[in-house]
This record gives sequence, structure tokens and C-alpha cells, in this order.
Amino acid sequence: MEWNDIYDEHRNLTGRLHQRGTPWQPGEYGAVVCVWVYDGRGHLLLTRRAKGKSFAGTWENSGGAVQAGETSRQAIARELFEETGIRAEEEEFELLDTDRDRNIFYDHYCLKRQISLKEIVLAEGETDSVMWASFGKVRWMIRTGKICKIIGNQFKRQERQLRLRNVPKFRR
Repeated sequence: MEWNDIYDEHRNLTGRLHQRGTPWQPGEYGAVVCVWVYDGRGHLLLTRRAKGKSFAGTWENSGGAVQAGETSRQAIARELFEETGIRAEEEEFELLDTDRDRNIFYDHYCLKRQISLKEIVLAEGETDSVMWASFGKVRWMIRTGKICKIIGNQFKRQERQLRLRNVPKFRR
């Protein structure tokens, strides 16, 4: 059983908890974190959702719900480790933006890591494959439905910022 902190519309903690999987009440908000891992060479790390999960078989960036008592940065470090085995300190994550929908605040981060796919540890029941994808491939995957619409829209909003960070630095 997973519990999440409940925030008000201004993202102030209310002191109440929400049980995952139950409906949110009007005026209650939770928090979700997402991270684009990039290699500095023009690629983004994607994982594929395992069978049995919502949007099974589609590709995405890592992320998940902020659990009760966690900060956003603690949650993204935990989620990334759980889904890929990649360890990162909280301060390594760079906040790209924050947005909100009907009942959720979303914090979108990025993290630079050059890591071999052989080093990735997939979470059984969560993810079943991993790849490095170029920006062009990500756009193609969005167009062809290999990346779900929610993640695709997130990528489109953040693509420019990700491209600025994720270009090789040439020596003079």
C-alpha cells in the first residue's frame, strides 16, 4: 500500500495522506516526478513499460509518484534507481519545469549520464527493455504511437531545453 502527501492548489502540504489508487477529492493534489536522462551526445534514455502495466509496451522516460514524506528530488532519485539501477545524488537533477493538471503537480527533471545499456538494471514488472534514442527517433516514436501521447507531449514541451543541454561539446 502506497501513500502520497496531499497538497493544496498552491502546492502547500495539507498534512493529510492519499492512498494510491483511490480517487482524489476536489482541491487535493499529489506530485509526480519524471526525468530525461541524456548522454551529452544527442541521445535520451528510454525504458519500455512491462506487460500488465498501463500503456504496456510503450516507451517512456523514468518517473513516478512522490511518496509520503519525500521531496521531489528524493522521489526522482528513488524512481530512477528503481527503474534503471542508475544512482544519482538529488542535487544532480536539473529541474526543467513544473506543471499541473486536474489533481497532480508534475516536476520534470533532466540528468546527464553516460552509461552503457549493459549497466542498466530493469525493474521486473515495471520495465522490460531500454534504449538510447536520438531526438529524431523519439519524434518518430511519438508519431507512430510507440511513446504514449502524455510522454510525447511532455517531450515536445521540453525538447528545446533538452537539445541545448544534450549536444556534444567540441574542443577547439
